[in-house]
Amino acid sequence: MQERPRRGPKPRLTVPQIVRAAIEVADAEGLAALSMRRVAEQLGVGAMSLYTYVPGKAELLDVMLDTVLGEQARPEEVAGGWRGRLERIARENWTLYRRHPWLLQVAAHRPPMGPNVMAKYEYELRAVDGLGLTDVEMDSVIALISGYVHGAARGAVDAAQAERQTGMSDEQWWAEQAPLLEKVFDVERYPIAARVGAAAGEAHNAPAAPEHAFEFGLRRVLDGIDVLVSARRDGS
Repeated sequence: MQERPRRGPKPRLTVPQIVRAAIEVADAEGLAALSMRRVAEQLGVGAMSLYTYVPGKAELLDVMLDTVLGEQARPEEVAGGWRGRLERIARENWTLYRRHPWLLQVAAHRPPMGPNVMAKYEYELRAVDGLGLTDVEMDSVIALISGYVHGAARGAVDAAQAERQTGMSDEQWWAEQAPLLEKVFDVERYPIAARVGAAAGEAHNAPAAPEHAFEFGLRRVLDGIDVLVSARRDGS
């Protein structure tokens, strides 16, 4: 979004300043708290003054999204071949969601065609270019990685929010619930759930382990893509 030249006194704000303030609000307070008025408060100006630079909240969100995507590193060379490249992409997206949890609430079905959105797509497609996949398969592989990370990050963000809201870590919650679970859980009726749940709880010391789930799932997703890539290289 470019600023139009104008006459008169030099404006107090710039579009990048407004976007950065909006990102700070969304990072700290969540997307539900984001409004033109709240951003104006963050900047110490009147809400109506923002409309000189940004048409409205929807347009502001588009620029916020494109801006944070520009934070990602996009190295030309990544070790480990296509698998290493896809793994790096997954980890970059994972880190971005953890840094800006509000991204999980932004509808991505029709993303804004900003420069960083397009650069990200081009960069990710290069990870699987030249492997013998069709163009549609290349797009589908990137969508698979993106969708997996989106779901995994949502679990991690939910866990972090639960800890902030309750003031209780997963370990503390698990320790508090364990005695009650022993009283109400019917081991004879649910023997597999009892065995597996106990093993997982002991391993993670928590009801769930987002980091472990992300790592485990990413390996399985990459294994599945490996089958497709191998089939195309074999000519099947």
